[in-house]
Amino acid sequence: MFTYHDVLLEVKEKIATVTLNRPQARNAFNAGILQGLYEAAKHIVDDPSVGVVILTGAGDQSFCAGIDLKMVAAGEDLAGGRKRHDRFGHIQIYRDCFTAYEKLPVPVIAAVNGFCFGAGLELALGCDIRLADESALFSIPEVQLGIIPDGGGTQRLPRVVGVGKAKELIYTGRRIDAQEALRIGLVEHVYPKSRLMEETLTMAREIAQNGEPVIGCKRAINIAMNYSSDVGLLFESSTQQAYLQAFQQGAGRMIKKVKDEK
Repeated sequence: MFTYHDVLLEVKEKIATVTLNRPQARNAFNAGILQGLYEAAKHIVDDPSVGVVILTGAGDQSFCAGIDLKMVAAGEDLAGGRKRHDRFGHIQIYRDCFTAYEKLPVPVIAAVNGFCFGAGLELALGCDIRLADESALFSIPEVQLGIIPDGGGTQRLPRVVGVGKAKELIYTGRRIDAQEALRIGLVEHVYPKSRLMEETLTMAREIAQNGEPVIGCKRAINIAMNYSSDVGLLFESSTQQAYLQAFQQGAGRMIKKVKDEK
């Protein structure tokens, strides 16, 4: 187990579990979580044994309740008081943290337990797959605070749930429960609270056992979400070249398995 400021990291059986560790504050985003997420991401990038990441929140009340409003009211910031060239610099280090998880070479599964508001939702949107427990609540309420979502919410949410639904959620700031999140495609599955981590680990193991091709799949899908289909198809074809020998070997194993079953 590694401790990075207000973030815990455990690596076991090819699975890295990253836990926001401020349960007393509903895992609200502060400088400690920001810095901890960056350092955990660097550890994952540098550790070739990791095949999948699970991102979750400590305790049973909250994945992440958004920016720590007490920190904001006290005049503190996510940069921990470090000066930046301009105000945009402070936003950038926060936004780029979510992008760092989106760009991790391995898949990232968000296990959303409880509140997932504002920055917490933007962090979850940077993950590849989102699973939730039945108590989960989602909201992107920045307009109610007189600001706009600045951690990628206006960019990623429309790609996940569609433009109209994203505008509805962003313009109103309303909360939705886990079943509504499932209905609109914000999460892939909803489980009882007692089963969330068990089911998340099951999926993580299933992904991890498929090995390196999953990394190629993630890269190709992310290209598809950001470039034209022509670019995506070329990238897909060029990526596949690296796996052709493994494909031939895998095909041989599959044929043998079918014969053995007969």
